[in-house]
Amino acid sequence: MKIPKKVLAFYYGWYGNPQVSGRWVHWSEVDTQGRRIGNSTHYPQLGPYDSHDPKVVEQHCRWAKEAGLDGFIVSWWHPQDFHDQGMPLLLDVAQKFGLEITAYFETVPQRQREEALRYVLYLLQRYGGHPAWLKVEGKPVLFIYGRALGEIRLEGWRWVIEETNRQHPGGAVFIGDQLSEEALQVFDGIHTYNITGALQGKSPEEIRAWARERFALVQKVPPNRLLCLTLIPGYDDSKLGRPLPRPITSRHGGQTYRILWEEALGANPDWVLITSWNEWHEGSEIEPSVENGDRELKTTAEFAPKFKKQPARSKGR
Repeated sequence: MKIPKKVLAFYYGWYGNPQVSGRWVHWSEVDTQGRRIGNSTHYPQLGPYDSHDPKVVEQHCRWAKEAGLDGFIVSWWHPQDFHDQGMPLLLDVAQKFGLEITAYFETVPQRQREEALRYVLYLLQRYGGHPAWLKVEGKPVLFIYGRALGEIRLEGWRWVIEETNRQHPGGAVFIGDQLSEEALQVFDGIHTYNITGALQGKSPEEIRAWARERFALVQKVPPNRLLCLTLIPGYDDSKLGRPLPRPITSRHGGQTYRILWEEALGANPDWVLITSWNEWHEGSEIEPSVENGDRELKTTAEFAPKFKKQPARSKGR
């Protein structure tokens, strides 16, 4: 068995504006004249948009397809909340553009494994059968964020995965946010969301040296597990009032992202993940901005096809 190479970006459907949703959601202190948003590092080329606006979702999918992305890992919190309400539109538009969608499972209610299972089954039953849902060998894929992983620990997720595979016909593929041998015993694949903690304050040369050494972990992942490497264009969450100092990674005029892509090609993981498509609060977006234009999309379009032409790792059972 060989798993097709994929390039996926973490996607946030949590933005709202008065024109579409009747109120501001996630954006604050919006100054459209001065093109500034109080809690966003950069200003979107599309302005302070609404994630439920079909025109916005269509533009996102068009840009993503043109840049060589295969799909989005979509931040998901609770049934019927703002994020969940946007999922059907995103799935339908993604299907039109030949993109795939999966959920980033953000949190476990009451830190109870039974609640995690309830949420997982909700996602699989409601969306897992959609033609645009990301699948591996016909099984729907879910990504589990580090917070949700920590809330019920690896043993809790081991139980959730066993129960899901028992209760949901055909089972599912779970990719956990923890790069450890222990996580490899529980999940079908592993990843990490953000590498800025390691890259903060580094020069381009230091970023390359770190990536070359760290990305070599691909060789240590057994062939029956999916290994994802995460790239960032940069990171700056200094507008959020979080405790100082902040782990800021400079974009170095686009070099940070380009260097990480080059090193990812050398490592040849199963999938490349990009943090992020549009986490504007943390300044990690590759979506076009007033400040950076479409520079990171052009870099993605240059490297994604090269990555997907590389040989896939053979997977044992």
